[in-house]
Amino acid sequence: MAARNPNETIDAIVAAWRRELPSVSTDSIGIVTRLWQIAKLLGDDRARLVRSLGADTATLDLLSTLRRSGHPYRMTTRALADASLITAGAITQRVERAVAQGLVTRTSRENSRVVDVELTLAGCEITDNLVTAVLTHENELLDGIEPGERQRLANTLSTLLSHLAQTLDDRRRIGHVGHEDSELGITSAVDS
Repeated sequence: MAARNPNETIDAIVAAWRRELPSVSTDSIGIVTRLWQIAKLLGDDRARLVRSLGADTATLDLLSTLRRSGHPYRMTTRALADASLITAGAITQRVERAVAQGLVTRTSRENSRVVDVELTLAGCEITDNLVTAVLTHENELLDGIEPGERQRLANTLSTLLSHLAQTLDDRRRIGHVGHEDSELGITSAVDS
């Protein structure tokens, strides 16, 4: 039995809710559900690709943030946390793993509360290889979308992200997909 086209499934959901609740707009289903599905597909695909290259997405995030900062590829842990949209504690764990792998060095300044993290030569080479593989693969995934349409899509998504951040008045940093689900009454094992 062939897998059902996800667009058909979403369209069927829209049609069912239009039938069951005709006075309620179902416009959001076609957008939000597709965005969730796309985020899940792309997130899982990136994780598989990065894993096949011997790394993980958390390490890729740390290394690529340092690499994008420019030579000498050094940032404080606070700047890394801000640029990565994660907590200082999560950065500390990522840095410790990367230090153990020889990908970064960590040095404390005279004020021991400030810690610098810097890519090693090996870390820089691995980052370049990982980022090249990810960007090449993800660009190939978008081959079915014409360049002009890609730009329009990027602009529309940018507008949506700005609108949602402002509308939802989210004073916390926007996290990765699946992050911060406590508003739904769901707590993680860490919270219990």
